[in-house]
Amino acid sequence: MPRQKFWFYAKRYGWGWGYPSCWQGWAVFGVAVALVAVLRLLFPFHEYPGFSGLTLFAVAAGVLVIMALKGERPNSWHGGP
Repeated sequence: MPRQKFWFYAKRYGWGWGYPSCWQGWAVFGVAVALVAVLRLLFPFHEYPGFSGLTLFAVAAGVLVIMALKGERPNSWHGGP
């Protein structure tokens, strides 16, 4: 059975996910950065302080959900060298 291709692999040290491992993962990051840039232009922080922070939180939460669904499962904390 072929190994599943993860968009994000577990970090070597620490807990969580590292850099993307394929184009789909990089596309997720690219869309997230573009979305944050567009939302910051449409809703400047000085005019919409609460909404601007909420949108940034929502984009970050969305990326984390995608990482959890499409990434390798981080089982435990990996200590350093």
